[in-house]
Amino acid sequence: MNGKSLEQLAVRPPDSVCLLRLSALGDITHMVPVVRTLQAHWPDTRITWIIGKLEYSMVGDLPGIEFVVFDKGKGWQAYGDLRRALRGRSFDLFLHMQVSLRASLVSLLVRAPIRLGFDRERAKDAQWLFTNQHIDARQRQHVLDGFFGFAEALGIRERVMRWDIPIPEAARRFAAEQVPTERPVLVISPCSSDRFRNFRNWPAERYARVVDYAAERYGMQVVLTGGPSELEREYGEAICARARHTPINLIGATNLKQLLAVLERARVILSPDSGPAHMGTAVDRPVIGLYATSNTLRTGPYLSQRWVVDRYPEAIREKFGKELEALPWGIRVRDAETMSRIHVADVIAKLDAVMAEG
Repeated sequence: MNGKSLEQLAVRPPDSVCLLRLSALGDITHMVPVVRTLQAHWPDTRITWIIGKLEYSMVGDLPGIEFVVFDKGKGWQAYGDLRRALRGRSFDLFLHMQVSLRASLVSLLVRAPIRLGFDRERAKDAQWLFTNQHIDARQRQHVLDGFFGFAEALGIRERVMRWDIPIPEAARRFAAEQVPTERPVLVISPCSSDRFRNFRNWPAERYARVVDYAAERYGMQVVLTGGPSELEREYGEAICARARHTPINLIGATNLKQLLAVLERARVILSPDSGPAHMGTAVDRPVIGLYATSNTLRTGPYLSQRWVVDRYPEAIREKFGKELEALPWGIRVRDAETMSRIHVADVIAKLDAVMAEG
């Protein structure tokens, strides 16, 4: 299909597509319904996905997809490994779906006559230099909707909003052993794993007060989840030390499949702007998102916007002296005290609302 235009692809689907999205966990979950949509509309097209090592462990068993892993932990060797994996191969269409210099360097190893990337405004880090076609410019979109811009550029308008990321039975057995469900379960993923993004994290003592309220008002079993970083472990220990009703602490004790299985057992999930908030969406659970430093309309839990505690507009006004509409879409407030704008009563109100729906 060399030489085919995007318009021609809309009439005759390509034989092969390579898409590039390496990270991060939240964005990878946003990618899944886009991939499902491509599969539904182009059932005979071979799809290859270049992905990060950690992210592969979450979605690498999606059916009908060939995954090629790029392990950034190997440094420059990772590029050599990818070059060997793609040697002698070419694709009809390349979807460059990550804006970063590393991803663009990776893209140089993919041979395809049509290289579709973001529009010029969103093509940060000079991504536009590595593509020859661009999706339509859209203003003020959620990240997931931005990804669907690639499907729309290919003439695909009807979305397949389906995740159903496979969860192995072993992971479900682990979750059943660790998290009994005789009581309704509140899963709290309390913080971002990135120490450079700890401005997103809500105070541990406030989480502890929510733990006690959930246990006393609804008889809930509270479970803490998170990665193995020192910051996350310290957060879990601080919450457990301050709560009268000690939660089950699984921080650092799960892989990503096990985490999905634990989230699946939840009645509701509580999380700031981090990967588990979007993994909760992927397992079809309501997510109470805690947003003050980032824009929920851009990065909030996609199907749970009504449950978000949103203090972002007021934080923006104080930080920049302007209304949200006058500022770049997605600008962050990186002050450590910003999340303190969210009060325990705000979160309890959202929890009461979720529980009232039964």
